[in-house]
Amino acid sequence: MKQPKGKPAKNATAGLEEAQAPHFHGHRQRLRDRFMEGGDTALADYELMELLLFRAIPRRDVKPLAKAIIERFGSFAEAVAARPERLREIDGLSEGAIAELKITEAAARRLARGALEKRTVLSSFSAVTDYCRTAMAYAEREEFRILFLDKRNALIADEVQGVGTVDHTPVYPREVVRRALELGASALILAHNHPSGDPTPSTADIRMTKDIVTIAQPFGIAVHDHLIVGRNGQTSFRGLKLI
Repeated sequence: MKQPKGKPAKNATAGLEEAQAPHFHGHRQRLRDRFMEGGDTALADYELMELLLFRAIPRRDVKPLAKAIIERFGSFAEAVAARPERLREIDGLSEGAIAELKITEAAARRLARGALEKRTVLSSFSAVTDYCRTAMAYAEREEFRILFLDKRNALIADEVQGVGTVDHTPVYPREVVRRALELGASALILAHNHPSGDPTPSTADIRMTKDIVTIAQPFGIAVHDHLIVGRNGQTSFRGLKLI
């Protein structure tokens, strides 16, 4: 049967569309397939970043951009945790793409926090450490966080009490205890990050922790631990026998 004039055959149309498809479309599908088959460990950091950028930047080869992001920040985790204003310094990174990165960071925190809820925190202390690392280890400024626990050591609240500079966060021990009394907490786990990456406690960290323990004790509020997290690991005051 002859084809009507002016209308290419179906096979010819398919071939034309295939020829016009951007070269990176096949790469995107292959990357998705590799991720679904092997998980995140099957991908390099920049490849995982590519997967995030696909949705926000659908009509462009994002591999060079993904590599530039990882090169700037050092790793996938550090890039996702970077502040929006720093992400905006990357040429070609749209507001939509920045939103995708921050949504990913929020999802990771929500998943890690979910492991702490509705259970006895001290029975799964590794989940506490994992959560604190996820929430703060790659932050560019110091944050002081408190996990407030009830009599069964279940989580009542998780609050950031202060955000400071790259090497200091102001902490007021009496305010920490006041907040614990407001929430009816029986115990606390303190946590903060060291943006330098080194989780070694400073003299000021040790003094501040002892002040909180001293002020909390008459009210029957225990301080179970103080965790310091950084990109190079974490430190437990209880593990170091500082509490």
